[in-house]
Amino acid sequence: MMNQIVEEASFRYVEAGEGQPIIILHGLMGGLSNFEGVMNCFSPKGYRVIIPELPVYTLPVLNTSVKSLSEFLHDFIKHKGLKDVILLGNSLGGHVGLLYTKNHSDFVKGLVITGSSGLYENNLGDGYPKRGDYEYIKKKSQDVFYDPKVATKEIVDEVFESVNDRNKLIRTLALAKSAIRHNMAKELPKMKTPTAIIWGEDDSVTPPNVAEEFNQLLPDSNLYWIEKCGHAPMMEHPDRFNEILEEWLELRKF
Repeated sequence: MMNQIVEEASFRYVEAGEGQPIIILHGLMGGLSNFEGVMNCFSPKGYRVIIPELPVYTLPVLNTSVKSLSEFLHDFIKHKGLKDVILLGNSLGGHVGLLYTKNHSDFVKGLVITGSSGLYENNLGDGYPKRGDYEYIKKKSQDVFYDPKVATKEIVDEVFESVNDRNKLIRTLALAKSAIRHNMAKELPKMKTPTAIIWGEDDSVTPPNVAEEFNQLLPDSNLYWIEKCGHAPMMEHPDRFNEILEEWLELRKF
């Protein structure tokens, strides 16, 4: 069960467990519940799992960017009094984790990215020209996964509501464009933080060659594949995702 949301200062988050902190960063259309499987698996095993709600829809439009979300993360980490954290990010959340690690490597012990933007992403910046068409949004949501049934009605309804809310749509597109503009290819070779790259073999948003490029550019990375899996491995194959993550954490003695 997902823990109750805590509200402190300007932050909203869920937290469980004690020990080594793992901070999870959700994607552009993702929510805290996307990582329920990770929290339930690792919080009893000596990890303090924290999932902050990123201010995707509440930043001023002109300040809605990957950089701003990274700065928000720094404020959150300082607010919680954390250090030596492990960051785990999916999609845009992976991008935020990468940028944060580049700028604040002294706070980060390890980084895990899955379906991350930062080099290339498909379908993030093309807008939603038929956003009033529920079937179109349903198809777009299903395309994120290898198995379209993972896109439940609840997920589709949430995406449909977001893209038909003008304020949310404006910020969604601003963040998507910011992610595309902020290519990190030149910065990655300087980043020496141990990194796990966990990727779906059938990811159509950030295709497999993106994972391979991340692995080539990052000096200290391990690449893991999940078969029959799209853009959100922790949702589509939660057990396998957790197995890989645990294997990497043990490998790196985290």
